[in-house]
Amino acid sequence: MPMSRLIQPNTLDDMLLYQLWHVQAAVGRTVMRMCETEYGISRREWRMLAQLARDEGQTSSALAERAALDRAQTSRAVGRLVEKGLVVRTPRPGNRREVLLQLTASGRALYAALLPRVARINRDLLSALSEAEVATLEDLLRRLRIQAEGMAGELHA
Repeated sequence: MPMSRLIQPNTLDDMLLYQLWHVQAAVGRTVMRMCETEYGISRREWRMLAQLARDEGQTSSALAERAALDRAQTSRAVGRLVEKGLVVRTPRPGNRREVLLQLTASGRALYAALLPRVARINRDLLSALSEAEVATLEDLLRRLRIQAEGMAGELHA
């Protein structure tokens, strides 16, 4: 039995990361168009809103880590969200040099309007799989994420 092209890639097209990128890029364009044209935010700003809705009162550094973006990208996106009145910066009690980020009422409303639409896109994508395949995919992605984080840790060591 020949070895899987994912394990022994011959071209860029055979590589897992490239194939995952194609899936993300195809569906990501749909999310990006919807965010920009209907809600006036970028996909990166959507990611910030979603992370803040999940856990408000984060520092910009914690938000960057959670959203898997560098601090400069996060800072620019947060600045735009503040300008748009979707996020507010509040000095941390006891350490006024550090600010906590929170959604405004407008930010929460935008998140509440956009989440079901993005969730629908997610469901539509996964509709190509059976429920058992989705459960298997969840497990496989969890294991790949653990492996990737371990590899990243080794590179930093």
